[in-house]
Amino acid sequence: MSTPTSIYDFEATSIDGKTASLASQRGKVLLIVNTASACGFTPQFGGLEALWKSLGAKGLSVVGFPSNEFGAQDPGSDSEISSFCQINYGVSFPMMAKVNVNGANAHPLWKWLTKEAPGLLGSQAVKWNFTKFLVGKDGQVIKRYAPTDTPESMRADIERALAA
Repeated sequence: MSTPTSIYDFEATSIDGKTASLASQRGKVLLIVNTASACGFTPQFGGLEALWKSLGAKGLSVVGFPSNEFGAQDPGSDSEISSFCQINYGVSFPMMAKVNVNGANAHPLWKWLTKEAPGLLGSQAVKWNFTKFLVGKDGQVIKRYAPTDTPESMRADIERALAA
């Protein structure tokens, strides 16, 4: 495979098992999040949904990637995770199938995201659930956010990216 140059070079599997090409999001601002259903940050699903509902028509796409790597906080099947998100938080933004975000078995998209926007002290590893990556309309990573950064706290950055 050639070296990826933008987020549009990746595919993932949606939570309902279909292939999802990120090229279909070309020209949109993306907020990519590793999620978990039983984490202290799980209520952020509500804030992510609010961003999606208020800014989706302006070109924002929120995409969730469940991961069970941190404290085994998302052990369910993809269908269980999907039901949980819809029932508890009304999630309607796209959710992908469960992935690894770290290590040799990390999804290629996550390997690319962490290389493009390293964390604290240059670390490429994702440290916990609800790490977020903001990607501009050009498919390039703008910024990485910590799990403690709430969706609402990112609104100004997202609106700037949408206006660019």
